[in-house]
This record gives sequence, structure tokens and C-alpha cells, in this order.
Amino acid sequence: MTEDTDTKREAAAAPPEEAAAAGAEPAQDAEDLDDLVEDAPAEEASAEETAARYLALAQRTQADFENYRKRMAREQAQALDRGVGKLARELLPALDHLDLALKAAEGHEEVVRGFALVREEIVNALARVGIQPFAPAGEPFDPTEHEAVASQPSEDAEPGTIVEVYQQGYRINGAVLRPARVVVAA
Repeated sequence: MTEDTDTKREAAAAPPEEAAAAGAEPAQDAEDLDDLVEDAPAEEASAEETAARYLALAQRTQADFENYRKRMAREQAQALDRGVGKLARELLPALDHLDLALKAAEGHEEVVRGFALVREEIVNALARVGIQPFAPAGEPFDPTEHEAVASQPSEDAEPGTIVEVYQQGYRINGAVLRPARVVVAA
């Protein structure tokens, strides 16, 4: 900076007596002071706008992070349900065979009790992870929850009603994991 500019700034900042002693003209000092006063609101408004922009950016970033956190929690829960469902689909045929073994072993009480205990433990383990069996005998046929394997005339049931369940269906947290295989009244 030049000495002249430094002298003018010092003169504008100093009281009028000192400004006159420093060699600045009083009229020039008044103009400089007016310029500073006029620029102050503009600089203050600019600072407020900048602060408002940074605040808005911080709020958007915080909202984005909160949405990300919720999405990740939701996706993690869905992945867990898919994993449990995959394991259950592999176990369900063994459970079905255990049910068939129970029916075939009737009359052999010790064997039936052993099979029943194993079956009960498997069903309880599935229930602990949200998997529930359902057998829709007597309900109206619903293709989203049932798989019709046969149709037969029935005097006891209305057409479209399930008269026999060949294989239980299973739900995981309310969604059908495996449809029930049924016979529908014709």
C-alpha cells in the first residue's frame, strides 16, 4: 500500500482533530466515513446470507444423513429376512418329512414322542425368527396364499373353499414364505 492510502485510513479512523493533524482534509474524512457507513449494511447482509446458506447446507446434510441411516436400517432388516427365509425354505421339506414320519409311526409311542419333540423344537425355532405355519382348511381359496393341487366335488363345502390341506403353508413376518398346498371344493 502507498503512504497516502495509509494516511487516509488512519485519518478516517482517528478523531477529527487528529485527522487534521495527520494532514487529511475534514471534507475527505466525512466522505470516507459516509462510504464506510453505507457499506456496513451491505456487508452485514452479505454475511447473513452466507450464514443462512451454510445453515441450510448443514440442515440438508443432516437430513440426508438421517435418511441414509433409516434406509440402511430398513435394507439391513430386509436382508436379514431374506437370509432367514432362505434357510427356512431349506428346512421346511425336512419338517414336512418329519410330519409324514409321525403319521407313519402311529402305534409306536416311543418313536412318535421322539419325532414329536424334534418337530416341536424346529417349529419353535422357526417361530422365534418370525416364521409361522398356517393350514387354511375351510377358508376360501386365495391364490396369493394357497397352491391348488387338486379340485374335488364336495357336498359339505361351497365351491372355491379349501376342503383339505396337503402341505402347510408358512409366513415370515406376515409375508407368504411358502403357499399351502390344498384341495379346493369344485
